[in-house]
Amino acid sequence: MASSGDPSGVVVPRNFRLLEELERGEKGIGDGSVSYGMDDADDIYMRSWTGTIIGPHNTVHEGRIYQLKLFCDKDYPDRPPTVKFHSRINMTCVNPENGLVDQRKFGLLSNWRREYTMEAILTQLKKEMAASHNRKLVQPPEGTFF
Repeated sequence: MASSGDPSGVVVPRNFRLLEELERGEKGIGDGSVSYGMDDADDIYMRSWTGTIIGPHNTVHEGRIYQLKLFCDKDYPDRPPTVKFHSRINMTCVNPENGLVDQRKFGLLSNWRREYTMEAILTQLKKEMAASHNRKLVQPPEGTFF
């Protein structure tokens, strides 16, 4: 099956793409510090997803488990999903009032390309947690939510 970034120019339909992402998310990613899956198995449009990021070592986020919601509208993957932290977090690209990841302040979303995935978003957010401008920011109490 051709992936969305297939150089042959084959455009994978939205549902096939989301099924690929679901399968990959269920298998687990890398070291297990980032994971995702469908929020509602009965949603035939596969819109609502849940992501988890375990905070990176040597940061204020270390050992914390962050829960996120990703919403893939009908135009995904041509347009990025809406990404929102459910767990409270203090990061420069996250709205402190509602947990929404600001597309203008998060490069992967502001420069979205069809071949990017939810896995890439979560992995990049974890890297962003470890960036110098986020790694030492005072965080809300663990276990609090937006």
